[in-house]
Amino acid sequence: MAGNLYDALLGGLDREDRLLLTDETVGTMSYRAFADQCARLAGALLEAGLQPGDRVAVQAEKSVAALALYLATVRAGGIYLPLNIAYTPAEIEYFLTDAEPSIFVCDPSRFEALQPIAKAAGAKILTLDLAGKGTLTDAAAIATPITETSARGGADIAAILYTSGTTGRSKGAMLSHDNLLSNAVSLVESWRFTDKDVLIHALPIFHTHGLFVATNVVLASRASMIFQAKFDPNKIMEAMPKATVLMGVPTFYTRLLQHSGLDRDSTAHMRLFVSGSAPLLAETHEEWQARTGHAILERYGMTETNMNTSNPYDGRRVAGTVGFPLPGVQVRVTDAETGASLGTEEIGMIEVRGPNVFSGYWRMPEKTAAEFRKDGFFITGDLGKIDKDGYVHIVGRGKDLIITGGYNVYPKEVEMEIDAMPGVIESAVFGVKHPDFGEGIIAAIVLKSEAQLTEQEVIKALDGRLAGYKRPKKVAFMTELPRNTMGKVQKNILRNQFSGTFEPTAAAAK
Repeated sequence: MAGNLYDALLGGLDREDRLLLTDETVGTMSYRAFADQCARLAGALLEAGLQPGDRVAVQAEKSVAALALYLATVRAGGIYLPLNIAYTPAEIEYFLTDAEPSIFVCDPSRFEALQPIAKAAGAKILTLDLAGKGTLTDAAAIATPITETSARGGADIAAILYTSGTTGRSKGAMLSHDNLLSNAVSLVESWRFTDKDVLIHALPIFHTHGLFVATNVVLASRASMIFQAKFDPNKIMEAMPKATVLMGVPTFYTRLLQHSGLDRDSTAHMRLFVSGSAPLLAETHEEWQARTGHAILERYGMTETNMNTSNPYDGRRVAGTVGFPLPGVQVRVTDAETGASLGTEEIGMIEVRGPNVFSGYWRMPEKTAAEFRKDGFFITGDLGKIDKDGYVHIVGRGKDLIITGGYNVYPKEVEMEIDAMPGVIESAVFGVKHPDFGEGIIAAIVLKSEAQLTEQEVIKALDGRLAGYKRPKKVAFMTELPRNTMGKVQKNILRNQFSGTFEPTAAAAK
């Protein structure tokens, strides 16, 4: 597989009036009109000084123009670098200093705060707002549209996505044209996408899920999308009678389950609901199927690899699992210390190899070398197992493994028991420093509004279901768990919040 990602996804469609998207701001837009916008934006980037291999960093609100900017960048030979719209100027300074983009695009409201940072990093700053207006689109309106796609493609880098950086320095994962295209083609096949599909696109576009999975799959299948600026349950419900697919994070589904209009009739036109970016509770999976008749399809991916596995389109979608390896992707479970392959049902480190796997971390050769085995498998950092039927299970991040009294405890095993208790919405189990056991287990629990449950009742309910060393030494009830923008529970925040729980001074105070 070679060539420029733009040509693979949009090549030839600049002459087609096929509908690409509907959007509250721009109305309807054809593939032809979108390709024209990409050509004009690409021309503006070149006139702003973009050279092959230059980075274009973007911290802009979700808009059709922002989506077109991604394709325009790769068509012009640049490397697209999306940044979370929640990042502070101090965080932006790190990314711009590290990536050294030649162009930085931000919201006009942030221009004054970010202009000095961009200047210090050597980047030309342009603006783009929620309506798709700004100095970037002003420049595009008078620029000469690009007519030839850059020769960059294949193994060349198309995008850099920074990891969330929950521990240590954020790392820039370098994704090639081939990485992104191979994954899009695989997902089109696995999820049975056709040009008749209509996707509800309510995900952010600074992340793999919304930018690459949702967008690239639509383009690769010549489908269309209902483009929504953000997740709004009412707007999702309004769109379902006109749509066929929804891609979301677990929060989408838990919020939609609270909508009184959700039932089999309201979802009758839909053929597929996909969930990812964070684990979906088995309870959510079961309640969704009971209400709608649809089984949510859960899959597993990450910034460095895009999608690795998926529950089957045809066949059993097993709650609590992430299905089977995608075509062309190899998945194995190994001993984290030795790298030796483990057998069925044995928990270890998940490793993957395939055309979807990134080439390494930006300007971090030592870190890159440490994350790959000699045979090319990438060490994901996720702990899991493969069951007797071949389904992959994720039990947590390697850094979330709890070692208490010399025993390994996998948080998900404990969380599944707690989540099954009446009145519990969800839980997060983690370890903090303990003077006797090394780490003590804490369970943070969110209860339903009417539920009455005490710490003692939780611990007692686990008696006989879990070995003593796996049971929490403390239970904390919370109104909600801390999450990042993609819905992942941030256990690092919980560990910091409860870090002194078992220290002698804290114990004495009890």
